[in-house]
Parts: sequence; structure tokens; C-alpha cells
Amino acid sequence: MKKIYLSAVAFLLISFSTSFAQNFDYSRLDLETCIEIALENNLTLQRSQTNLGISEANLIESQGQRLPSWSTGASSGYRWGRSINPVTNLFENNRIGNINLFSSSNLTLFAGQQITNSIQQNKIDIEAGRFNVLATENSITLNVINFFINVVFNSEQLKIAQNQLLSTKEQLTNTTKLVDAGSLPLANKLDIQAQNATNELEVINATNNLRIAKLNLAQAMQVPFNDNFNIVIPEVEAEEYSMADKEVGEVFESALILMPEIKSAELGVESAEMGVKIAQGGYFPTFGIGGSAFSNYIDQPNFFGVRDGFGTQIGNNFSYSGNLQLNIPLLSNMRNRANVQRARLQKRLSEIQEVETVNQLRQDIESAYTSADAARQSYQASHVRVSSLREAFRISQQRFDAGAINFADFQLAQNNFFNAQADLVTAKYTYIFRVKVLDFYLGNPLKL
Repeated sequence: MKKIYLSAVAFLLISFSTSFAQNFDYSRLDLETCIEIALENNLTLQRSQTNLGISEANLIESQGQRLPSWSTGASSGYRWGRSINPVTNLFENNRIGNINLFSSSNLTLFAGQQITNSIQQNKIDIEAGRFNVLATENSITLNVINFFINVVFNSEQLKIAQNQLLSTKEQLTNTTKLVDAGSLPLANKLDIQAQNATNELEVINATNNLRIAKLNLAQAMQVPFNDNFNIVIPEVEAEEYSMADKEVGEVFESALILMPEIKSAELGVESAEMGVKIAQGGYFPTFGIGGSAFSNYIDQPNFFGVRDGFGTQIGNNFSYSGNLQLNIPLLSNMRNRANVQRARLQKRLSEIQEVETVNQLRQDIESAYTSADAARQSYQASHVRVSSLREAFRISQQRFDAGAINFADFQLAQNNFFNAQADLVTAKYTYIFRVKVLDFYLGNPLKL
């Protein structure tokens, strides 16, 4: 029944989640909503949270070792053949039935500080688990921001391709009129028709790229994807974002304090140190106290031929015992030595992991800083390039309309201008994302 109940609850939860996912409006998603949904659905984050729960359960178990254990129970059975009658203490060849009641308790008073060190290790593991959860959340957030910006970027690229197609269609219309009037040769019309087909293909490619970008974002959020999926494109300008007035070393020093993965790695070393102390505790003796109680009932008469009742026999046969327990490990088949050696090696692995984490953070920051600076310079150069080519295209269009240049020269000016626009969009959103990555390492809010 319990399994059926749990299965029914799980089915209802899944059905509710599926229904909610289907009914939720994914047509106008802002960045904050995308991040919230991704954090809620991400299985890696749920795995980190579950591991944290396991660490908390381990702490409960370790703390329980300081409390006494207590168990009680009963047994019943029969004996046949020659045996001693517990009532008369005589050998008899009868069937003897019995009911035994027992209870026992034990308390460890000293165990080489293994209990204390285990509790301390579990507390460290819990704190490390919390930092792991934060590190996972940060990674998911950065990933969603990257995919979100990619959707915005491809949306802008589609607009550029559509504008280029619109411009070519206008030229095709004007050229067709001139060709039909005999003012221009047919070759001009054919050239523009070929360019129009090329621009239509570019629009198709840009549309597909945008769809793929939306698909990547939906998959990062782990939600169903369909044609209704869309985002609210924020009004962002590259000039609103600037690199922090800090050198790489300053960013790295700030990140060492702020980044949860660094804290987690440091705590991993502390936990491994506790593991060494726990293993060394195996060399120490353990000391504890214990006690037990016992009583039984026998279905046999006493010397006077009378069989006492159940309650009477239980009361009369009650016995107690108490004991002190001392265990001194003299030889342990090298287990303690091996445990200490493994614990020290595990600590060494944790120290290596800490160094790797610090090195990886430094490399990531160096790459992010260099990429942000390069993206800033690229954006500035692209901005100047677009301004120049916009004016060159305007002049070429006037000269083409006046018949002063041929279509090949006009097409070259047009392509140069629209390609420069596309490069500017690329540089713009690359720069924005790189700046947000640096802001992340400095502990600034992750939002556009």
C-alpha cells in the first residue's frame, strides 16, 4: 500500500508539473524569468542539493553516536528430546516451550575522538555542499545569460538580413522599371535578381540560426520548445557597459574571496584533514558501558506440579546485567595503518584539487579579461567602420540611381555596409557578455 501511495503522489506531481509547463506562457520571457526557470528545473542543481541533504543526514548519524543505543525484543520456541528443564533444572525428555523477553543498551564513552572528528567532518562537508550548490547556481546563471544574449544577437542579425533584402527588393523594383523602359540593359536586372536570391537565402539562414539559439536557451531551461517560445529583447547599448577599473590581479583577488568553488575546495582540504584524524583514532582504545535485562516464561510445572502464570514467571525470572567494555587494538591486520595512509592520500588529492580550482579560476579570469578587452576594441573599431561604410553606401546608392556607377560597384558598397553592421552586432553582444562575466567574478549582479 505504501508503494502504491508513493507512486500515486509521484504521478500527481509529474502530471501537475507537466500541466504547468504546458500552460506556462513562454512567448515573453525576460532574462530573470529564464534564470529562475533554469534554476528550478536543472537536474545538476537538484543533484547538488540532494548531496547536501545526504551530508546533513550523515551529520545526524554521527551526532547519534554520542547517544546510547537501546534495543528490546522477544523470542518464542520449543525444544524436543532430552534437555534441562529450566524450572526444575533436571534432565527431561519432554517438549519444552518458552517465551524470552530481553532488552539491552550500550553507550560509547571514548573512541579515540573518532565520534567528535566525524561530527566536525560532517559539518565541514555540509558547508562545502552549500558552496557547491551556489557554484552550480552561478554556472547555470552564466550559461543562461550566454544563451539569452545569443538569442538577442541572432534576432539583430535577422533584422540586418531582412533590411538588406528589403533594400535589394527596392533596387530590383526600380531597375525593372528602367529596364522595361529601355533605360538600362537586361543584365542589370538579372544581376539584382541574383543578389535578391542571395539575400533571401541569408534571411533563411538567419531565421534558422535564431531558431537554434532559442532551442539552446529552452534546453538550458529544460522546458519544451515550440514556435511560441520567445524572449523580451531588452534595450541594451554597449556604451552602458564598461569594464571594471581593475587589473587582472585585482579581479582574481576579489574572486578568491567571493567564488563559492574556492570555498568548497578549501573546505574539502579541511574535511580530508578530519578524515586523517578519524583514521588515526583507530589506534586508540575504545571504552563504553552497557546493560541488559532478561526474563522468560516456561510452559512446564515446578517441583510441586504447579505451572505459574505468565506474569508471575516474567516477574520472578527478571534479571539484570551491567558491564564495562574496553577494546585495545593491539593487532588489526594492518587495517589502521592502511586507513591512515589512505586518509593522508585523500588529503593530498584534496590539496591538489584546491590548487587546480585556484589555477582554473585564475585562467578563466585572465581569459575573460583578455576577451573583454579585445571585444571592447573590436566594438569601437566596428562602430567607426559602420559609420564610414554607411556614408559610402549612401553615396553609392545616389550614384547608382543616377547611372554613374554599375551594379557591381553598388553591390560591393551595399555588401560592405551590411557586413559591417553584422560585425558590429557580433562585437556588441560579445563585449556585453564578456563584461558580465567580469562582473560575475567581482560579485556584481548578473543581469542585463
